[in-house]
Amino acid sequence: MKGAAALSLALLLALPAAQVSAATAYVSDELVLGVYAEQNNQGERLSTLHSGASVETLQVIGEFTEVRLNDGTTGWVKSAYLTTKEPATVRVKQLEEELDRTRATTPALAEAAARSEVEQLKRELAAKQSELDAARAGPAVPAVSQASVPPSSPAAPGGADPLSATPGGVVAGGAMAAISAAAPSLLASTKNGIAAI
Repeated sequence: MKGAAALSLALLLALPAAQVSAATAYVSDELVLGVYAEQNNQGERLSTLHSGASVETLQVIGEFTEVRLNDGTTGWVKSAYLTTKEPATVRVKQLEEELDRTRATTPALAEAAARSEVEQLKRELAAKQSELDAARAGPAVPAVSQASVPPSSPAAPGGADPLSATPGGVVAGGAMAAISAAAPSLLASTKNGIAAI
């Protein structure tokens, strides 16, 4: 009885030490397949194939398939281990390679896009600068002859500019002010875009 109590006590003390944290484990998808000289896995083992290897099927007899390997060797494997669908390991490898190629080209694509945006901003700036220059040079409104201006108009000889008193003159002045105000900010954003490249 005394021995059983001591054994129980020893088991209770060892129990916390025996408890190990659980870890995740996976069933391997790595298949190793023997290629044999004869059917039924008989004869000499000619080669070993791993998951994802491709072979050419020559004939199927019962549960076995005669295959030709990439090096030209012919032998037999169990048919249950062959599939016509591309294995997941092969597809994952292809996707990883594609992702690596995409990552390699991403900086070049970003630089090309930035250069394109800068060129577009330069064109916009040139257009706005042309508009500003044209507005400063004078509005593109047909000239009013003195004969068509009534004598009571402020445009009579020695009077004010006939366009400043017309709705066209007001619009031209407002457009010039808007272009003058927008040009510096457009110029600054273009310079910042060029500096970023």
